[in-house]
Amino acid sequence: MQENKPLLIVGLGNPGAEYQHTRHNVGFMAVDYLAGPDATWRTAHHALIATGTHNGHKVIYAKPQTYMNNSGLAVSAIMAYYKIPLENLTVIHDDMDLKTGDVREKTGGGSAGHNGIKSIDSAVGNGFHRIRIGINHPRTIGLPISPADWVLGRFTPAEESVIQDSIARIN
Repeated sequence: MQENKPLLIVGLGNPGAEYQHTRHNVGFMAVDYLAGPDATWRTAHHALIATGTHNGHKVIYAKPQTYMNNSGLAVSAIMAYYKIPLENLTVIHDDMDLKTGDVREKTGGGSAGHNGIKSIDSAVGNGFHRIRIGINHPRTIGLPISPADWVLGRFTPAEESVIQDSIARIN
């Protein structure tokens, strides 16, 4: 991390009320939590943006408004405007390969088929930090539903509780 540059924490999701609290929007949920209830969000660079501090560092929180598949457009615009190096970027997103509520972190790596990550990789490269929040795969739990329908489905109350607890452990 470059100490003299802000941190950019991006939560992935889709804009609009119809996508709130869907599995694919767990990144938005995490960024809302991290930014805090008093965050002031504004629209800029194809995203909703709020600023704050964390451990003495300036932080820019972002929720791309470009829909998941074009998240790289917003991320690259924000990084260019604020001159944020790749090592200061953290992306929080859903992961069907992890059990609901499991949280894993890594730097770099492949997209594992996640279209938001593919878009960001294409726009800025893939050496950024990732926080993956598990949402299960429908096959893993025996549900005959397509992955696309699964990620756009809403959490059950029990799942949402697990997800909220997981998000609260992210620092």
